[in-house]
Formats: sequence, structure tokens, C-alpha cells
Amino acid sequence: MDQSEKLLMGIEHILSVASDLVDEVARLKRVEEECKILKEKVFLNQFTVAEQQVFELALDGYSGREMQLILSKEEATIKSQRQTIIRKLGVSSMKEAVKKFQHLEYESSRKLL
Repeated sequence: MDQSEKLLMGIEHILSVASDLVDEVARLKRVEEECKILKEKVFLNQFTVAEQQVFELALDGYSGREMQLILSKEEATIKSQRQTIIRKLGVSSMKEAVKKFQHLEYESSRKLL
């Protein structure tokens, strides 16, 4: 076996390893996405269905008044649900609650880097 054949075999091996690495990175990205979804579900499961609706609207940036209109609920109901969410998360505002949820996503991606 001459030098060029050895070189070609080496290149083929490197390409094979690189292909395996690309496949593994793709698999890890899928696992990361699944973990993110599970974390979000666990996070949201601490709320009632009505609180989840309010929180999801908060995540999308809707105000209390907009939530009232979208959910067809009284102001007092939305206020109460927002306060319950804040209390359950141990934060002082909905803005902090949203940040806490968004931090879950940041931590997931940071751990795999």
C-alpha cells in the first residue's frame, strides 16, 4: 500500500468520524428540545388551567386588560390569577415570573454548550 492509498484511507476514516459526530450533534439537539419542552410542562403544571392561560398570555406580552378581553374574564379574576401565579413562583411581579420561565430555556441551552 503506497502513501496515497494510506492518505485516502485516513481521509475516509476522518469523514466517517465527522459524519458520526454530525449525527450525534443532531441527536443531542433533539434531546435538548425534548428537555426544554418537559421543563416547560413541569413549570406550567404548578398552575391551574386558568392560571396557565393567563401566564401564557403574559409570556406573549399581553397586559392585564388585554387578557380580560381575550379570555372574557372580569378584571378581578385576572388580577387574582396573576397574583396567584406571582405567589406560586415566589416573585414580586409578572415581569419577574416571565423572566423566571425564560431562564429555564437559557439554562437548558447553556448546559449543553
